[in-house]
Amino acid sequence: MKHSPGFLNAVEAVMPFVQEVDVAAIKAKQDAKVAFVLIDVREDDEWRAGHASGAFHIGRGVIERDIEIKLPDKAQEIVLYCGGGFRSALAAKAISDMGYKNVKSMVGGIKAWRAAGLPEE
Repeated sequence: MKHSPGFLNAVEAVMPFVQEVDVAAIKAKQDAKVAFVLIDVREDDEWRAGHASGAFHIGRGVIERDIEIKLPDKAQEIVLYCGGGFRSALAAKAISDMGYKNVKSMVGGIKAWRAAGLPEE
């Protein structure tokens, strides 16, 4: 998908404030049973088509509304992902602005997860 210039500018503006993590580090955390929450912020139909093993879903459009109810611990490590890493970066900045202290965006999104051959549900 070709992204609009305005969208890309919005993503570029938040990137200095967003921590990123790659799929290998996420898989290593899962294998080591490190406590963190993996959240898929894609649209409902994207989620239903397949998602990273161990993830749960809060869509980008509702994450600010729902995050505090679903994850009240603002110190808990949270890793967000989307299709390619842009929407998750925007969501990471948004929930960081709400007081979440340990938020990361997965580099490359589900595309990188799939390219690495990692498990899906």
